[in-house]
Amino acid sequence: MFGMIKNSLFGGVENNEGKLVSKGEKDGVAFEEREYEGGKFVSTEVSGKPFDEASKEAVLRLLKYVGGSNQKYAGMGMTSPVVITSYPAENETLQPNVKVLLRIPSQYQADPPVPTDDTIHIEDRESVTFYSTQFGGYAKEADYVSHAAKLRSCLGPDISYHTDHYMCCGYDPPMKPYGRRNEVWFIKNN
Repeated sequence: MFGMIKNSLFGGVENNEGKLVSKGEKDGVAFEEREYEGGKFVSTEVSGKPFDEASKEAVLRLLKYVGGSNQKYAGMGMTSPVVITSYPAENETLQPNVKVLLRIPSQYQADPPVPTDDTIHIEDRESVTFYSTQFGGYAKEADYVSHAAKLRSCLGPDISYHTDHYMCCGYDPPMKPYGRRNEVWFIKNN
């Protein structure tokens, strides 16, 4: 636990925001198309709880893992963004299940420590291209849903992306009160 706190307060953050492909703006909403590098990620899922509660629980699990709750007791440092896979419901909310991902830091990509929590998994993920929009503040479900609707409106019917899920991303530790960065990502169809 101390490793998790130490890493989030004093550790460096390895930022993986992706490579910019293009930018646009429509109706006052800025959006980007970016490529996100594949690699090894640590993931966990939580079901049966509201989005905000499930996300918090899942993120804490992953913070413990990168903070040293793994078979090597390695405090790896943090990466950003925290990527929360969310599933839209029919009533403009999100379903009560999430999958949260963190890219494993570069120095551990070749041989990531094995998790000690059996709800945490290491997975290889392919590179993806996505459309994103950015916003500030402490993001909650309503914020992600609102910005997803804005991004959907900006992209219109001619751009093809996955509609069964989208990514809710946060780049900042909870202790950062100002200048926070959050994004919604729609994964581009190939």
